[in-house]
Amino acid sequence: MARPRTEIDENGYDRPSKSQVKREMHALLDLGKRLIELSDDRLKQLDLGEPLLAAIKDAKRISPTAREGRRRQIHYVGKLMRNVDPEPILKQLDVWENGSKEETRAMHRLEALRDLLLRDDDALTEFMNEFSGADIQQLRTLIRAARKEAEKNSTLAQGQDPQRKHYRALYQYIKTLVDLSESA
Repeated sequence: MARPRTEIDENGYDRPSKSQVKREMHALLDLGKRLIELSDDRLKQLDLGEPLLAAIKDAKRISPTAREGRRRQIHYVGKLMRNVDPEPILKQLDVWENGSKEETRAMHRLEALRDLLLRDDDALTEFMNEFSGADIQQLRTLIRAARKEAEKNSTLAQGQDPQRKHYRALYQYIKTLVDLSESA
């Protein structure tokens, strides 16, 4: 991580303080620890460079009982992290851990569409106009089954788990149709 030259502050310093440099190094060390915990497939997806990737794989191979050796290797990974821009790595880790905002938005859109189809029969006509390749009979069957399932779930006693099989199947069918229309 290259330290940017800063303007001279009120005390006459033209570079980051020693405390700031230490905070940055600890942040890189923590990022290195997170990378060591990733699977090999995920590591390959990141653009880490050969020396850093080899050091991470070595750290993964060291037994957890060999504490001092593992600690040293983790610190070595942290040292190598200084030569890598951490921002793309952090963004990708965030996407893996929390999912992307676009995926979440698309999922909420599909859920709203499913709920609309379950509430309103006129929505099915609009849906069929938009997705003409859909099997209307299968869609009606899924909607009917999901409505029956919701009706049964409303009569369940406190503490009983509701059934969601048809509710989920309807979502998956809508998702498949939307994905097919977006790819076409």
